[in-house]
Amino acid sequence: MLGAPPVLPWAYRAVLVLLWGLTIWNTLACRGLFWDGSSFLVNILDLGRFHDFYVARAHVDWLTQAPVLLLSRMGLGDTHLLSMVYSATLFALPTGLYHLALARLRHDALLLGFGIAIVAVVYLPTWFFIVGEYNLAFAAVTAAVAIALTLRPRPVGDAAAICLLGVVSVRSYEAMLYLGPLVAAVLVWRLRRIEDRMARFLLAIGALGFLAGAVVGGATVVEYWTHPHFVKVRSTALDFWQNLQFAIPVAALAACALISLARPRWLQGRGPVFTMGLAMAALALTPWYRLLDPDSILYPPAQYLARQAAGVLLAAMLLAMWIHVAWRGRVRPLATLALPAVSRRLVLTMTVLMLAAAVPDLALTQLWWDYLERMRALVDSREGIVRGRTLPLLDWPDKLFAQEWSLPAMSAIVSRTPGRAYVRVDNDYLSNPPFDPACGTLPRLKGYGWRS
Repeated sequence: MLGAPPVLPWAYRAVLVLLWGLTIWNTLACRGLFWDGSSFLVNILDLGRFHDFYVARAHVDWLTQAPVLLLSRMGLGDTHLLSMVYSATLFALPTGLYHLALARLRHDALLLGFGIAIVAVVYLPTWFFIVGEYNLAFAAVTAAVAIALTLRPRPVGDAAAICLLGVVSVRSYEAMLYLGPLVAAVLVWRLRRIEDRMARFLLAIGALGFLAGAVVGGATVVEYWTHPHFVKVRSTALDFWQNLQFAIPVAALAACALISLARPRWLQGRGPVFTMGLAMAALALTPWYRLLDPDSILYPPAQYLARQAAGVLLAAMLLAMWIHVAWRGRVRPLATLALPAVSRRLVLTMTVLMLAAAVPDLALTQLWWDYLERMRALVDSREGIVRGRTLPLLDWPDKLFAQEWSLPAMSAIVSRTPGRAYVRVDNDYLSNPPFDPACGTLPRLKGYGWRS
């Protein structure tokens, strides 16, 4: 209930401190350069304009690329600082929206538990590929639903925020094909329960924005259905299990959900805590699985494979939150979860899950930082084309981060004198083509350099 004291405020604050701490750490590590990020950044700097070739995601691209483009036009030539600014924008925007969502949900223990679960199971296991527009799209959808479910007595400000999120979501990501109608339905439901005309107008515009996002997403799917890259994306949609950071907690949550549907009272016992405890231990230990089995590794590209399943999971969680608010007490599993003792346990369990999810993320970021340092040392000590096949790029741990067609961009960004040396893999780009012809070429970056 709005106006009530926050539920488990220390858990809410701990999640935010951890989330923003990881965001700052990943910014310092320039993690926005991972895979497509390096190609995007060199195109922005070389061409002096937004890299928004994919119009269906243009709004997200404009938001995340504007700061680095502005600084480059102002004359900043340090690619290290520009990489951090680019990373900061990519991470801070979705993190800020998730912060907003948690702040709005914190007065209801069940809603807060679901909100923390979304951050721990949807955001963290897929954000190594932070350049993916889905990160901001998922955060915008979550924030919009959180605001709609907790609308204030004077709702004009809330409605304006939802309207803005709807406009951004028009061109954000293809997942809006199913997320857009869901958010629009929540807004229409809320629209019928408020009397302020301006708020109703803004909510209606927001709902239309999310529906427009669904239309744009659907048109994009139809247009690119036979495109080689899109065909490859479809073929890997069910490979989310390769992302251990996502698959382990999802398996535990799915088991809890299935059991609770059959026996809602099970949620009042120790079963859910025991199940999630096993999953959290397994998740926290993932960085060391390689010591037992060389093939059991944390693989950052697998986070890209899990994004589609993560979007479906997000839709299911948001739907459950809506049902909890709209039909409070009518759905037995949710009614059981809403009991004070059970909902507080849920918040505590999801907070610990968040801590467990941070362990593999920190481990991967440290390996990524070391990879950048090795790449810098390589290009600053060589001249001309460095053949990637002669390097240990497919060995541990560099194989976690190397992408053939983005290597020229990466080697140019981290160089003190871009253009002196490029790392390149001889490839016809038929088996693994860049989806944008501008990616995979040799960047110029005249006047730029990794100076700090």
